[in-house]
Amino acid sequence: MGVLALALAACTSDPEPAVTSSGATTQSAIPAPDVSISASPLIPNVATAADIATATSGEVTVYDSPDGEEQELIAAEDVLTVPDATPLTFLVKRSQGEWLEVYLPVRPNGSTGWIQAADVSVSSTDFRVEIGLEDFTLTVYQGSDAVLSTPIGVGTSDRPTPGGVYYIRELLQPDTDDGPYGPYAYGLSGYSPVLDSFNGGEAIIGMHGTNEPDSIGEYVSSGCIRMSNDAVTELVTEVGLPLGTPVYISEDAAPVEDV
Repeated sequence: MGVLALALAACTSDPEPAVTSSGATTQSAIPAPDVSISASPLIPNVATAADIATATSGEVTVYDSPDGEEQELIAAEDVLTVPDATPLTFLVKRSQGEWLEVYLPVRPNGSTGWIQAADVSVSSTDFRVEIGLEDFTLTVYQGSDAVLSTPIGVGTSDRPTPGGVYYIRELLQPDTDDGPYGPYAYGLSGYSPVLDSFNGGEAIIGMHGTNEPDSIGEYVSSGCIRMSNDAVTELVTEVGLPLGTPVYISEDAAPVEDV
């Protein structure tokens, strides 16, 4: 399985050539903006700052509890499209002494585990993304202020966009602006709830532009969130969401019949 097919595999509704493993000439990673250092853990109030844990190496051991048993090893090469150019990042759920409980970019969606604080650097962001599936809206907040709101296209009833808490795991730039993903694509930490794979890659959920702007405002994708190319460009070049930014997707389901 080519890793460059990973992050964008579930973003189209109709089968079409997936991004291949031909190297960073097909997709390149975009450096994430710097964020300030903070010791405050993420708490349920989404208006507060969220902590982001960035691995100091290409892999992190995950434990089932503080000082507990090893649960799994998360390696950048297994969960990132361009692992040599993108840091391995996690959204922090809570902290306990020298341990952090983090959301993991693995199946099943919403998985968490404990990592050692010594294995990561911790930063903070007051950005968050809220996605309403029923009203086809994506809103970016900085603290209590909405800094961008845009209409979106989402997954169909048989290939829905999954609700839950996710985070931005990577930012990619396709080699052309007029492809199915537009000029930029964010890979999230979540996966399609119904597809094990898509076009030869993992069915990972993303947020991206589109060469089908008329599909915005519809249940149209295989799980990804589509927005206009202008909107995703503004997110990248003006708003500057850092890796690890939390993304809250409403639990509203698509209608029984596809639109």
